[in-house]
Amino acid sequence: MTTTLDPAAQPTGQPQRTYQVNTFGCQMNVHDSERISGLLEEAGLAAVAPEAGEGEADVVVFNTCAVRENADNKLYGHLGLLKQEKRRRPGLQIAVGGCLAQKDRDTILQRAPWVDVVFGTHNVGALPVLLERARHNAEAQIEILDALDVFPSSLPTKRESHASAWVSISVGCNNTCTFCIVPSLRGKEKDRRPGDILAEIQALVDDGAIEVTLLGQNVNSYGVEFGDRQAFSKLLRACGEIEGLERVRFTSPHPAMFTDDVIEAMAETPNVMPQLHMPLQSGSDKVLKEMRRSYRSTKFLGILEKVRERMPHAAISTDLIVGFPGETEEDFQETLRVVEASRFSTAFTFQYSPRPGTPAATYEEQVPKAVVQERFERLVELQDRMAREENAKQLGATVEVLVADSSGRKAEETGRLKGRARDQRLVHFSVPAGSPVPRPGDVVTVPVTEVGSFHLVSDPTPEQYTLRATRAGDAWDRTQAESCGVPTPGAASGSKGVSLGLPTLRVGL
Repeated sequence: MTTTLDPAAQPTGQPQRTYQVNTFGCQMNVHDSERISGLLEEAGLAAVAPEAGEGEADVVVFNTCAVRENADNKLYGHLGLLKQEKRRRPGLQIAVGGCLAQKDRDTILQRAPWVDVVFGTHNVGALPVLLERARHNAEAQIEILDALDVFPSSLPTKRESHASAWVSISVGCNNTCTFCIVPSLRGKEKDRRPGDILAEIQALVDDGAIEVTLLGQNVNSYGVEFGDRQAFSKLLRACGEIEGLERVRFTSPHPAMFTDDVIEAMAETPNVMPQLHMPLQSGSDKVLKEMRRSYRSTKFLGILEKVRERMPHAAISTDLIVGFPGETEEDFQETLRVVEASRFSTAFTFQYSPRPGTPAATYEEQVPKAVVQERFERLVELQDRMAREENAKQLGATVEVLVADSSGRKAEETGRLKGRARDQRLVHFSVPAGSPVPRPGDVVTVPVTEVGSFHLVSDPTPEQYTLRATRAGDAWDRTQAESCGVPTPGAASGSKGVSLGLPTLRVGL
């Protein structure tokens, strides 16, 4: 006989169980954590307050990354801190999912036997049942699938950002970069049908979102599964037809597959933002070949030239790896040359770390740590200078800022709010005395009065400050009213928003 477990089951009269999601890694992990939060809320749990300490919830979930060398150290450090709390509160449940769980499988329970559930990247939807089964059977549960069970976007999502949301267009990756473990953990690329993607975006817009980011391991290879090489550019243009959708972004494309039709779609679709994240990884053609990155520096710089021809004010960001096995000083100088020529607004720069299971981890010419560190510092110094110089070009310009949900740690000290410009630059801005204060999700138009390497600042006069109320701001108002039990003027009685979007997460990068 099969017993069906109710994930939401809890003893009558007991307080509602709570959960906390801790996310490490990339945007794909953040998006998966949206689903985890939605699943747990559908199962009857409530999120702990954002300021709650680790271990205060009844269920603590770690959504892990396996890309960096210290990923496992970070996880086991957190698990070690929870060991004593688990002894004090036997009812506490700990779950580990994501890429590290997919890779290490049984190792997690061997090293941390107080963990209750281990689940992989392909079966996020099984988490509530696995938690209940672990509680019912009083023993740990591990379930790792080698292929996707259910496409993540069909799962419920807890949404906290009313203005912005991720929309997954594909999962997995068909590339074979020698430094990357993602394909073995996420599987081969699997594309969603355009109609399903556009329906999800429409639902988000109907619920108040005005910005979406299209998400995939390699977004510009989208359509390979159903044989349409221009599917991604067509998808961008289709997003331009959605009324109320003001900003469209995407991450991450691969330079080898970045085609002119995508550039044209970006330039000709008004709500596709003048911003591009294009991973370079290395400026050395020799290193790119060893990485199995099927492009060379000339092609990369040619793409940037075409983008800037069509969108002169586009902000371009990148990923860079320093110290790949066999990298010489001459190779590193090539990276510096390409970075200087590229004029990136932002760069996510990493020191190479060997990941077990990747070809590069077995290469003999591993670069000494001290050499990698010294090169890393030189690259960061160059990129910081480039970023400041690029930001300096914004001084005096007028920017349209989508106001963020939180103001940041220095908000009380500076009296400024924050948000993102159309080109994704971070903007800290003040509200002039006597001017209306924006809600999260509203849009302000302000002049840039100061610049730094990583942000812009605006301290406008009343005449320079413009506020535009948005549907996202209205949605934020409704949520605030509902949380206080106060009806919102104009809100439909008894209406509920679509459960899609961004969750409240503790993100460790």
